[in-house]
Amino acid sequence: MVYRFISWDVKLAAIHLIKCDLIPLEVVLECCDISECTWYQVQALWRRTGDVINPKPSLQGRIRTLDVDDVQYLVRLVRQNPDYFLDKLLHLLQTNRSISVHYVTIHQELERAEMSYKKLKRIALERDEGRWADFIS
Repeated sequence: MVYRFISWDVKLAAIHLIKCDLIPLEVVLECCDISECTWYQVQALWRRTGDVINPKPSLQGRIRTLDVDDVQYLVRLVRQNPDYFLDKLLHLLQTNRSISVHYVTIHQELERAEMSYKKLKRIALERDEGRWADFIS
């Protein structure tokens, strides 16, 4: 049999008709155009959850390993010293924040925070001592 959407109200009406014992099961299934297999699945779900549709999960997607504060900490570290490699950031994150993640995760989070190589190069050039002294003089 082909998948066919059965609306919430039709399933609920079938449950109430059978619960009140007004009409035999075969007639209800024929009127509501529900297969017997689907009926038993809906009935089991009704007994288990009290509803005829599956509850949606509250969280969707993957749970992030680094929260907002951790990413802001990484961005601050990179802005203070753009010469840090990912392994140094990994070490600082482990020692200062007690978080153990892979260096790829740090790279992805920095990319997501829009910290690009171009921005890092600009920050490094702004922190160049020789250029800064030339600019001041």
